[in-house]
Order: sequence, then structure tokens, then C-alpha cells
Amino acid sequence: MGLRACIALAAFLLLPGAASAAPLDQAYTFIDQMIDLHASGDTLRLAQSYVPTATFDNGDISYTYDDAVLITALLARGSDDDKARARLLGDSLIYAQAHDAANDGRVRDAYHSDPFLKSNGTVNVASKSSYTGNLVWTGIAWIQLYHATRDAKYRDAALAVADFVQANLNDTRGHGGYVGGFTAAGAPLTWKSTEHNIDAYGFFTMLAQATHDPAWKTRARHALAFVKAMWSRRGGFYFIGTGTDGVAINHGDPTPEDVQTWSFLSTHLAAHQGSIDWALTNLSATEGAFDGLAFEERDRSGVWFEGTAHAAAALFARNLTGDADKAEGLITDIEIGQAGAPNADGFGLDAASKDGLKTDDNGDTYYASLHTGATGWYCIAKSRANPFSLLRR
Repeated sequence: MGLRACIALAAFLLLPGAASAAPLDQAYTFIDQMIDLHASGDTLRLAQSYVPTATFDNGDISYTYDDAVLITALLARGSDDDKARARLLGDSLIYAQAHDAANDGRVRDAYHSDPFLKSNGTVNVASKSSYTGNLVWTGIAWIQLYHATRDAKYRDAALAVADFVQANLNDTRGHGGYVGGFTAAGAPLTWKSTEHNIDAYGFFTMLAQATHDPAWKTRARHALAFVKAMWSRRGGFYFIGTGTDGVAINHGDPTPEDVQTWSFLSTHLAAHQGSIDWALTNLSATEGAFDGLAFEERDRSGVWFEGTAHAAAALFARNLTGDADKAEGLITDIEIGQAGAPNADGFGLDAASKDGLKTDDNGDTYYASLHTGATGWYCIAKSRANPFSLLRR
């Protein structure tokens, strides 16, 4: 362990209660606190995604993707309390699906958490858009819950959202796959994302395993065909996706970290496993005391802690010689961030090691704000779990 790591971990041990709890336990404590931030007991609720800072305040918004990650993280540890909390989040998302204005199986990209339900019982929607990745991640969480509990309501909810994706987002242009989803105004997004199709392949594969319906294997292969078409044989990485024509590859856009690591977690394609190494080489980032991976190669000025956890999980899953050691090194990097990132509290993970870490050319950035998604992915990676495969029961 280097000097920076020693200093950061020593600082962590000085935090109240830190000496009596391991970093993983502290992370789960943060998750519990965020779930209970605005309600308690059996009250249906979702977890606020970010803790406001002096420079970033996203209010009480709960991103559906983050809740899906939390469900997976809770099931990865799998204590009775973890399962109860995972079910609470899953039940809340089922309520949102069942009471959606469209009543067609979809969920929305974000909801308010304070309150999640209005006084008249309607769901407090924060963003009416429904991106394919968020739809599919919600389905992943539900099918993991079904696998863990055998409660048919989770299987049925997963099937409903899968049917919505198949009926509305399936595409035959170019290399097939699934388009981007719907805007808040209901307009279709006709571009195709490699990440979304990676998600769809994993979800549909698990759905086929859980339901024994071979149709989902066929649909998984439809998503996989698109993912394979986005592979750069020369570069050893995956392109981000296509333009609005659904055919032309976006060669000039960034190559995000999640596409490079989730691809192996979902598909296990040995021929393309080098995308993990591409990410480790081309997205490595150091900023002050913090090391890890950035979101994309054009801004490596800070560490994206969630993405660093993606890479650790992918290395554990690949498990070639040396992979476990590399993954453990990334876990240590994350725990240094847990201890000493700008808004660290010793429990949760900041989304990034600095404010303003870029994700694209449109001004979208990550901030050094405690984040449920980053914390959930750390828990997943530390537990050597894979959201795209049915977890051990």
C-alpha cells in the first residue's frame, strides 16, 4: 500500500465508528440511510440518489437505475434485512409501474423520493422519459428478486417491462437491437446504444432462465447481434452506438467505461474480453490522492468511482491470471475515495473525485457528491457479484 493509501485509510479510521466496521459494512449502512431518508418502516419509497453539496444539489430525485443497482447490491450480501429492503424498493417500483399513466408496463427514469407517493396515492414522477437502459435495469432488479424470493409478482413485473421493450423498442434497421427509448414528451429515441443492448442481452438471458421461455433467448440474441456489430476489431473496444438512423456507428463519440466492462459481465464473450484491458489502459485516471477509472477517455482529470467498481467486478468475473489482484487494487482505490473524497463521510461513495468530471460534449458531468449508484456498485464488486447473472440464493 502506497503512502497516499496509508494516509487516506488512516484518516478513515479516525472517523466515528469506522474502527468497528469494515468499509463494505459502512457502505451498506449508507444505503440503508438513504432508503430511510424520507420514510421508514413498510412505507413504499425509493432512495434519494445524491446527497446535496455546496456545489451540487439534485434535490430528492431518485433515479430508477440507482434503485435497481441498490436492489442488486442488497441481494448480493443477502441478509434477511437486506432482502427486506430489496423487496421494499422492488415493491415500490412495481407500484410505479402499476400506477403509471400509460399503463403499458413501462417505468420512468426518475421519481421524487420526498414524497414518493402523493397524498392521493399517485406516483410523484420526476422525469417522464423512459430510456431503454433504465427500463431494462429495472427488469434486472425484478428478476433478481424473483430468483431470490420466488415471489411471482417480481417475475410478472419483469415480464411486463420486457414485453414493453420488445413491443416498442425492437428495431430491424442495420444490425438490429433495441432503440434508445422515449423522451419525456413521448417521442421515440431512434438511436441505438451499445450499453442498452448489453443490458437487454443480460436481462433477456436471465428472463429465459427464470421463465423457461425460449422466446427470450431469441430476443437476447437479437440484442447481442447489435453489441457484436459495435466491436472495433482494430481498437479492441466497443463503440458507443449509432446515430438516429440506427445504422451509422458513432465513431467520433466517446467510448464510455461502462460499455467496455459491462459487455463482459453480460455476454462473457472471450473474443471481446480485451475491452476490459482497453478500459484499464485508456481510461485510467489519477487526481490527487485518488486513482481509478474515468467515464471516458477525453476527460481523465478525475476518478469515476462507480466506473472503477464496474472494472473491478468485470475483472473478478473474467478471472484470468492476475485479474483478481488488479480487481483488489481497484477496490482499494475505491475505499480510499470512501475515506477521503471531497464529500466523503466514510460510508458512501462520491460519484467522482472532483466536480465537473465530463461524460460527453453536451455539458453533462459527475460531481463529488455521495451517490447511491456508486456505493451500490462498490458493494457489488466487493462481493464479487454480477448483476447480469442470477445471483446465488
